[in-house]
Amino acid sequence: MDKRYQVFVSSTYTDLVEERRLVTETLIKMGHIPAGMELFPAADEKQWEYIKRVIDDCDYYVLILGGRYGTTTSDGISYTEKEFDYAVSKGISVIALPHKNPEKLSFENSEKDPGLRGKLEAFREKVLQDRLIDFWIKPAELPGKLALALQTMINTHPAVGWVRADAAANEDVLSEIHLLRKEKAELEERVKTLSIAQSNSSYVYEDIAGLDDTVQVFGKYHDTISRRSSVWSTQLSWGDAFALIAPHLMERPNDTIVKNKIGTALFWKSKQASQGINPVINEELFKTLSLQFKALGLVTIEYLKTTKGGMALFWGLTQAGEETMYDRRIVRKES
Repeated sequence: MDKRYQVFVSSTYTDLVEERRLVTETLIKMGHIPAGMELFPAADEKQWEYIKRVIDDCDYYVLILGGRYGTTTSDGISYTEKEFDYAVSKGISVIALPHKNPEKLSFENSEKDPGLRGKLEAFREKVLQDRLIDFWIKPAELPGKLALALQTMINTHPAVGWVRADAAANEDVLSEIHLLRKEKAELEERVKTLSIAQSNSSYVYEDIAGLDDTVQVFGKYHDTISRRSSVWSTQLSWGDAFALIAPHLMERPNDTIVKNKIGTALFWKSKQASQGINPVINEELFKTLSLQFKALGLVTIEYLKTTKGGMALFWGLTQAGEETMYDRRIVRKES
């Protein structure tokens, strides 16, 4: 089937006009559908809601990062970073194309405000973590790098895409058979998982830390005073750590959202909270927290289908987890 993908192109605008043009032309030549903020400038909340709906309809997200942070919103975050964070929260595959040496860009194309430079550095550091990256120096390099990165992403993370109505009609039967086979395989895997869980339900982990035992949590953040990446840390009980994230789990969030929520919540418990932004929790610590909460019977973490047709880890509360959440979060009357 001749499938086309809708790709959201995100960047600052005035300093990257030529770069955006080359990326857009490349997507069109590849037969895909580009979408970007120059078609609908994000000037207010109403237009931001429209941009979110456009991102929802996109299969992939491309970020071109230069030497400017861009126009900020009322909460101090640039529209480019808001678009990036929203795409990540929706589980959309991201291709990042940052400039290799932003410090060598011309004065005209560089961020002049010291505060915005710090935010740009923190944003850039966040973008470079755990995703497909290809650096560029000259705009002419972008078409080749984008074409290779997008084809790799399509092969490794296939999205829903778009097809002509007549082509879709001809493929209805085959598509239905494919979906039924996929659902059958998923159901068989779920039955297998449930069977294993039931057979191990009587197993008790020896010497496991309880809710009142303490744990040292840590991660990184951008220090607004030194303008560098620094380490935050704090100590609290497993129960208090669970209480911070538990209410968010009632919405059945994906793994990425949970990681961002608990990283931010724990960071605000640290002594470094007053002088930092953009906190992230240590990756291995986050995995330990998820395993501990699951072993304590507080959460469920399942590999399920997303609204975009892909697969992702989703968190939820068990009955014991919900009871523990209420016990630790509700406000009681004073005696």
